[in-house]
Amino acid sequence: MKPPAPAALSPLVVLPLAVMALVAAVDLAAGPGVGFLPMVSLGPAFASLVGGWRRTALVGVLALALCLVLGVYDGLFTERRGFTAMASVVGVTVAGLAGAVMRQRREIEFAGVRSIAEVAQRVLLRPVPGVAGHLRAAVSYTSAVAEARIGGDLYEVVATPAAVRVIIGDVQGKGLEAVETAAVVLGAFREAAYDEADLAAVGARVARTADRALRGEKFVTALLAELSPENGAAFLNYGHPPPLLMREGGVVHFPEPAQYALPLGLGLHGTDGPRPFRVDFGPGDQLLLHTDGVTEARDRAGAFYPLGERADLLKDPNPDAALEALRQDLMRHVPGPLHDDAAMLLLRYRQ
Repeated sequence: MKPPAPAALSPLVVLPLAVMALVAAVDLAAGPGVGFLPMVSLGPAFASLVGGWRRTALVGVLALALCLVLGVYDGLFTERRGFTAMASVVGVTVAGLAGAVMRQRREIEFAGVRSIAEVAQRVLLRPVPGVAGHLRAAVSYTSAVAEARIGGDLYEVVATPAAVRVIIGDVQGKGLEAVETAAVVLGAFREAAYDEADLAAVGARVARTADRALRGEKFVTALLAELSPENGAAFLNYGHPPPLLMREGGVVHFPEPAQYALPLGLGLHGTDGPRPFRVDFGPGDQLLLHTDGVTEARDRAGAFYPLGERADLLKDPNPDAALEALRQDLMRHVPGPLHDDAAMLLLRYRQ
């Protein structure tokens, strides 16, 4: 596995040669008495920042040759200054070679860890089906870490003969530890969604698994849903943000339970689990399940993202395009990268 190559037009790529050319021009213009010659060593120093050890060695050889030519031109080898300048070029080149080798090793190690993490994420968060029973589905996941594709949010859509069962959750923490926790919860849900008769039994089974697996203050907020043409939508809320429900006519509200329950993993504290609650869900309706990385995203003034006010962005006939429009609007709302992962799962009643 090779580390990523620097962009061909990057200024850092040509910087070592440009610096050496500038030093040579200044040295020729100033004459032998000024002492710019040791600055030729900046060439291999900059080369080690962006190139591999071969490029650093090549620039070092060019710098040494340039130093030799300028030293002869300036008549510096009749005294120590010429040899001192060449020694500085050799020393910086050797240090640059060591730095380039260490940087390349770190890049290879990072690429390997990232590759493993991405594979784990793909296995963990499988693509949701575009069509699940009587629903159309689309998903969006934006990590809070720049260029990262792994985080602490989870989701799944399972179409069973009785209904479509869905989970979305937010694991406390980030990285591979969060992925391990998410794998426990998703594994339990995927089995229970097929095996259990109703949503309450699914939730109880997932909760038992989480309570056994999680230690200390680790927890997962989660929202479980069961949707069928006959019974609408039923929810179990384990301390998770309520979903956005948009009716066919554009009316928006956020279904909430009468009383919130503790997140998954905290059931051993002896509190009761959540009680299922049901809402109507029919043709033309759509449901947006999301994590708090969406609703808690702030703009420069500190205002939260107004999800309810932006629900009209979901009117695009294509659910993937609608969800992408909402994601882009979310990213424009924040002044920089998100502070938390943002997962969104859009479900539409298929007419």
